[in-house]
Amino acid sequence: MSKGVKITLWVVVGLLAGFALIQLIPYGRDHTNPPVTAEPSWDSPRTRELAKQACFDCHSNETVWPWYSNVAPASWGVYRDVVNGRAKLNFSEWPQLPAGAGAAIADAAANRVNEGEMAPLKYRLAHSAARLSDAERQELITGLKASLQ
Repeated sequence: MSKGVKITLWVVVGLLAGFALIQLIPYGRDHTNPPVTAEPSWDSPRTRELAKQACFDCHSNETVWPWYSNVAPASWGVYRDVVNGRAKLNFSEWPQLPAGAGAAIADAAANRVNEGEMAPLKYRLAHSAARLSDAERQELITGLKASLQ
């Protein structure tokens, strides 16, 4: 066996050992979905359907955890995205707001969808259902504005 092949073999063994070891890190493995306590008053079932399709995995307590959310380092990113998404906007723990108080939330959410920031590209690449057409995106924007205010 040549020296180059031996080095390559050791590098591969080292990478596999490192991959196996990072599986022992517990971060990203808590896949609990807290109970749904309150949802917005959706303006239509279609708005909820579109939000569920494109938003709920990160912005609700109804996350569907994909298989790769059990494999580090992907599990770390998925977990972080869900925790951060729920902290920013959680459709499953919708606060009771005075009339009109949700306008800023509605505008912010609608703007993020309109600008293509939501759902993020990495999510859309892995979840074809989240790839909304222009018409569906416009429906969602209109529905969010009507529902969240």
